[in-house]
Amino acid sequence: MEPDGDLDPDTDDLPLRANTSHILVKHYVLDLTVHFDRRVITGNVVLFLEPCHDLRTGLEHRVGAGEGVGDGEASRSQTGSLCQFWNVDAAEDGTRDWDRAGDGTVYRALEDSEEWRKSDNKGLENAARMGKSFAGRERNRSECQVLSGVSLRIGPEATNVQSSHSDTLWENTSNGDFTLVLDCCDLVVSKVEEVDVTSVSAMSSFLNEDERSGVSSVSLSAALIQKIISFPSSQWRQRQQLFLQGSRAPGAQDGGSLHFHTDRWSLQIRKRGVTCPQDFPRALRICYETKPTGGSVRWTKDQDNRVCVYTAGSPINNRALFPCQEPPVAMSTWQATVRAPSECVVLMSGEDQAIPIEDGETRFLIWNYYVTMPMPASTFTLAVGHWCQVTAELPTDLDSGVRNRLDCGSTANPRTGPRLQTEAGLVPALGICSSEKIKGSSLQTGSRDLTTRSDAAFSYSSLEDQGVSVTDYSGMVDDGISCSHGDYPCRFTEQLARSQRVIPHRVFAPVCLLQKAQMCVLTLLPRCLAAAHAILGVHPFPRLDVLIVPAGFSSPGMASPHIVFLSQSVLCAETPGSGKNGRSLCGSRLCHEIAHSWFGLVIGARDWTEEWISEGFATYLEDIIWAQAQQLTSQETEEHSDLKALLRWRRLSDELQNSEEELQVLRPNMENTGQVSESGSSMVKHALNPDKTFMQVHYLKGYFLLRFLASQVGEQQFIDFFRLFVKKYHGQLILSQDFLQMLLITFPDMVGKGLTLSVIYADWLDRPGIPKWLYERSAVWSKTSLVEEVKAEVVKWILLSQSQGKGRKRKRTEPKVNYKKVMSDQLVMLLELLLEEEELSVATLHTLQRTYDLRNQDAEVRHRWCELVVKHGYTQAYGDVEHFLVHDQAMGVYLYGELMVQEDPEQQALARHCLSMVQEIMDHSSRKVVEQMIL
Repeated sequence: MEPDGDLDPDTDDLPLRANTSHILVKHYVLDLTVHFDRRVITGNVVLFLEPCHDLRTGLEHRVGAGEGVGDGEASRSQTGSLCQFWNVDAAEDGTRDWDRAGDGTVYRALEDSEEWRKSDNKGLENAARMGKSFAGRERNRSECQVLSGVSLRIGPEATNVQSSHSDTLWENTSNGDFTLVLDCCDLVVSKVEEVDVTSVSAMSSFLNEDERSGVSSVSLSAALIQKIISFPSSQWRQRQQLFLQGSRAPGAQDGGSLHFHTDRWSLQIRKRGVTCPQDFPRALRICYETKPTGGSVRWTKDQDNRVCVYTAGSPINNRALFPCQEPPVAMSTWQATVRAPSECVVLMSGEDQAIPIEDGETRFLIWNYYVTMPMPASTFTLAVGHWCQVTAELPTDLDSGVRNRLDCGSTANPRTGPRLQTEAGLVPALGICSSEKIKGSSLQTGSRDLTTRSDAAFSYSSLEDQGVSVTDYSGMVDDGISCSHGDYPCRFTEQLARSQRVIPHRVFAPVCLLQKAQMCVLTLLPRCLAAAHAILGVHPFPRLDVLIVPAGFSSPGMASPHIVFLSQSVLCAETPGSGKNGRSLCGSRLCHEIAHSWFGLVIGARDWTEEWISEGFATYLEDIIWAQAQQLTSQETEEHSDLKALLRWRRLSDELQNSEEELQVLRPNMENTGQVSESGSSMVKHALNPDKTFMQVHYLKGYFLLRFLASQVGEQQFIDFFRLFVKKYHGQLILSQDFLQMLLITFPDMVGKGLTLSVIYADWLDRPGIPKWLYERSAVWSKTSLVEEVKAEVVKWILLSQSQGKGRKRKRTEPKVNYKKVMSDQLVMLLELLLEEEELSVATLHTLQRTYDLRNQDAEVRHRWCELVVKHGYTQAYGDVEHFLVHDQAMGVYLYGELMVQEDPEQQALARHCLSMVQEIMDHSSRKVVEQMIL
């Protein structure tokens, strides 16, 4: 069973090589050490595998994207039994009946019980401490020294086939053996061995004498692992402990018979004489080291000029962090032990706050995280750095000099920014820094322990104290839909989780951004969380960390399980009198990332080309959640929504005019969406195309599709439907058809209006360009009251410019004009309309900047202001452009192009100068695109 050979890695498509139709990773145990001196992560990952019992090559397991799919609810199996394929029987009405393995079994998450709470309440604490003792024991093992954090040694003692061997030699030595294929790149793999879990007494004791008698060690190992995989959700603690202990077991005596080979995109493993996945080892340990230039993690410096590393959310996902199965159908759980310098904090996707353990022999601390909800390996997220926790209260007696030092934006050169030690005396007052105070906490915040405790490590804000409405709409729709996913400890079944409007949350930032993070993020976060709960119901995850990532982060934000990365560009300036207006960008972005907890994480796209399922939904929901958080009236909500729609329409229209048509399609695989090869491998279309990285078509066109659908059924009815959909599909992967089919069934009148799946596909998902409805609706949005106010202000500015004349110096006395105060989105619209003017006088630009204090507005406003500066060659404000390109890298790529297209030598020199300032900390993909523009 060889891996598919028809995947061309030289195109802009991303290959997913893992043979997930043959065998699945059910659980990962990672043991990692972070080395900032060498910019590598060393360690090992133990994979617990489950073979798929049915290797049919038919279409039973390749669920297509046909119009007739009904529930489509289980694009994968998460049960404890062997991997099971779906039998698909077409019904007369065009829908399909899904039957797991043909036996009619339906698995539901078990209710949380007090029994296992009491029996295992100390399990994870004991498991965490095992990490420390294990670290000491493993230092004597020469086969895999990476476990102790010392340099990786690739020695000849291993009999594994190394990656230096040619592809031809690897292929010629297969002898018909089964090949496990994992997605992997930019990793130095030193050893692959089978793990002898039968040597762990705690595991082997689970088999009775009848199960042991007459069974080989290989079969015994398989039986043990299968039994652990099959544990019900009520035994999740015991399951995690046994996986951890099993991962510490020594290698099997015949481990030398394992061979491995790496190519550009994969790690391939064989065991001599094993010809099918059912006989393949069920537990493997892979010892490896990352590369400093690996695409999955980013080594850089934060705004305090301190080293840090984090998963970058790059197109290749996590395959350059650990060998894994990348296809989203490969749902798995994981636990990780991470060793990092003692002055660092380790943040990760995990259900409980990690309590670090000191390693007595090194200066490192050991952090342990875990998840119990099966998720794609791409959602694994890690960040290690010298960040500080933002506290609810910052000192009010900081003098102006200190405040200036705490403003990262005032640093001209990011490579020589303020060092943390110069503010050493301020750290205790400003917030909880690094791990010093965090490790003293004993707070448990997992989904199994929702009791609110008094603890400085997490924030439990009282919304009533903040004057926020506590209206909860969670009872507006039917609660009768039970879980349809595989068995895991599901928060949707927990009564305490249902009433938990604000989950425990923390915010981390570099010292120089603590004040802004406190005023913006920490203040807004509980409001946004409560608003999301009111709109969508149960929070899928039990806690949330928010990290202000380094300036080189290429996106305004990124959501992962239990953790959100935010760019410093979304932090509000908090200028005098800005009030709510100054927090709009931060609030809406927080709501966007929080919305991903439901759409993108607990409900994910089964085919990664359907990004709109994640980004379109989050964009649509961010407006609704943010309006709820601000307690806007229904009229205010509608007005703000229409204004945002018009801004997004303008952005989408401009993007579609300047992009390739094939990149404008929301469902590029069309009727083949969701289909994979016989082995389970596939290609993600255009995933490596650099132009696609900066496109927003999946955000915007997906958002407009949802607005269109809402207009057909009613706004409130549509939101109610979202809640129903979440209750039915949480914990599952979906295709577009799953959402649309359920919508059409719920609102049968839509068919009477001529709306069918085929019509929606044709108008919105399978074609480039803009649907007719969107053209018509944009004309309505352009005449709404907030937009009319902006147009009136634009006329004033045009008249002022005409009276002053282009290039004429400012007169001693300017005409007295009463300019209306506008909110931030209106200001963005105003600047966009002024960008359409061929001429604006220097004096007008000067007055414009002063009137709206443009240098202290949010990044969206400042971006439009910089475009105006570049278009009209307003040299007095070139400093604003430089500041934006240095400190707002997540939004500045397009601006480099504007500087170059003007063919002005001074502007082109400015672009090159800015790139030289930030190229060392800039996101690699962004830097490559910018270099192509200006070099």
